[in-house]
Amino acid sequence: MKKEDCFYLGKIVKKYSFKGELLAKLDTDEPDLYNNLDGIFIDLRGNLVPFFIESSQLHKSDLLRLKFEDVNTEADADSLMKTELYLPLDLLPKLDGDKFYFHEVIGFKIKDQNFGDVGTITGINDSTAQALFEIDRNGIEILIPMNDEFIVKVDRENKVIDVKTPEGLIDLYLE
Repeated sequence: MKKEDCFYLGKIVKKYSFKGELLAKLDTDEPDLYNNLDGIFIDLRGNLVPFFIESSQLHKSDLLRLKFEDVNTEADADSLMKTELYLPLDLLPKLDGDKFYFHEVIGFKIKDQNFGDVGTITGINDSTAQALFEIDRNGIEILIPMNDEFIVKVDRENKVIDVKTPEGLIDLYLE
């Protein structure tokens, strides 16, 4: 399994017991969707390694308490601390309407109601306070905030996102 075929689910943040149980902080708005997993991939030194889950349950709403097969001691658990958890992309719940996963809109065109065709989404920058569409317009990078008020429509069939940005925002990048 390759990382590009998976999505980041979260990170192991704490040991829970002396029997190898761990707590993972999930990167999701709906942690209960992942309460009954059979297995998960853990990034160990750049390789995704499958681990089978003996039991799991939500712990304090945003943490998932995990007991993996063959992780039975505190030392076993220590070796998994701070590792990242991944699941195959096909396990992502399908989104509809104007909701989308960042990875699924790479390559979509952006069309602004005032400006017209802006360009193609090459990436999403979510390291800032507000996530940004990174758009290529003939070699010029344009950044548009992923603001619900700006996104008018997500057309999955034609791979187009219609936006309505404040007057002059796109022009700032073209002068």
